[in-house]
Amino acid sequence: MTFVQIIDCKTDRVEEMNRLLDSWAEATQGKRTATHAMMGRDRSDSTHVLEIVEFPSYEEAMENSRLPETNRIFQEMTALCDGEPTFTDLDVVRDEQLNKLVVQRFVDQVINQANASAADELCTAGYREHDPGNSSYDVDLETAKNETREIMEAFEPRCTIEGLVAEGDTVCCRMSFTGRHVGAYRGIEATGRELAITGHATFRCEGGRIAESWWNVDEMGLMRQLGVVSEG
Repeated sequence: MTFVQIIDCKTDRVEEMNRLLDSWAEATQGKRTATHAMMGRDRSDSTHVLEIVEFPSYEEAMENSRLPETNRIFQEMTALCDGEPTFTDLDVVRDEQLNKLVVQRFVDQVINQANASAADELCTAGYREHDPGNSSYDVDLETAKNETREIMEAFEPRCTIEGLVAEGDTVCCRMSFTGRHVGAYRGIEATGRELAITGHATFRCEGGRIAESWWNVDEMGLMRQLGVVSEG
């Protein structure tokens, strides 16, 4: 279970705290178990500072605490504070990257349910799609939907999300696709062949919808499996 520790302190020496944390990160490279760290300052009290540190588990947090470098930084951090910092230890019981959910719905509804019209709800009106496999690298929502329908009718694809990473307004998705060539595709008549390819897509979200996406799918692998391009 993911574990989060919140360190609460009072200090007007935030820049020195930042430099101290930088030195700790460098000194513990290859040893620390912390996966994410964030520092925030109270808008209503500039001396009220919180550091939030995330670990894969409580046990790994305790392992991190036993590092000599961690003990040293705590002593130095305390010297920068007005009084002893306090700690709040949290087991994370819910953690959702909401933009991930939008991308998962896009894959499920638009691709796996072959419902290109679902993009009207999941994407912004000004959505732009960038894909070297499209008729143009930069297309609007309606064009993207039409080209998606062509792919759905030609291959009846199923998409499996192999990995999903979110940061800020961006979600990166690693995918695998399977399908069968049942309809004409860009002048290539149906072959009935079973197909399997991989791809990556990066999505930028705004207000809970997808505003832009960049796709890279193994078009060469697709052409080889269709028999258009020879192996080797």
